[in-house]
Amino acid sequence: MKVEGLAAVVTGAGSGMGAETARALAAAGAKVALLDLNRDAAAAVAAEIGGLAIGCDVGDGESVAAALDQARAAHGTARIAVACAGIAPGARLLGRDGPHDPALFEKVIRVNLLGTFHLLRLSAAAMAAEEPLPEAASASGERGLIIATASVAAYEGQVGQVAYSASKGGVVGLTLPAARELAKSGIRVMTVAPGLIGTPMIAAMPQQVQDSLVATTLFPHRLGRPDEFAQLVLHIAANEMLNGSVIRLDGAVRLAPR
Repeated sequence: MKVEGLAAVVTGAGSGMGAETARALAAAGAKVALLDLNRDAAAAVAAEIGGLAIGCDVGDGESVAAALDQARAAHGTARIAVACAGIAPGARLLGRDGPHDPALFEKVIRVNLLGTFHLLRLSAAAMAAEEPLPEAASASGERGLIIATASVAAYEGQVGQVAYSASKGGVVGLTLPAARELAKSGIRVMTVAPGLIGTPMIAAMPQQVQDSLVATTLFPHRLGRPDEFAQLVLHIAANEMLNGSVIRLDGAVRLAPR
């Protein structure tokens, strides 16, 4: 897939990995719509790259549909969709205040898993209605690419990550069946499972906590950078054989129980 000239949408594009992905796609020549609950944050990034900022609650299917309609009116049907929106509140199953709050669990599932599902189903429907991409017309018939974001916590969830790990495990689980179903339409589905990335979420943690996280990453011995996630998105776009899989971007980290 040649990114140049294609329309792309990125959720959670107001900060962190989503913002860097939007920047990388724009630098590669894509027309990027930046979706974020915080539209002002998305607008700041959009102003840098000549993109379109759209306020969107990814957990609300109608909000996602409206955002994609707005993006399509400006740029055409997105052939690249990247789901980066997510939250990671910590809560123990049995905490000091009692059992895990089910409302918090539902909120995490709504944003992380249902938000990914909405972008996947709605983007796929729009892509499937389009003709194959020009460079693929005589060969594979590729129409589009959808990339989800999971986490290494899907595999090694820590104490306090019941909701987060469940949501990201769901993202991992939908990757292959989605890719199998959408193959007939020439749409690829991939997921990236980042390890410890230096996003605003981690930057807000106490320094000693950040140092302990770095200590668990084998090589390179540091936090990952959001731009490294974005670089992987571009590689997935370029490499047509990447489909139906989850790629760990983690420096060989394996999370300890706590």
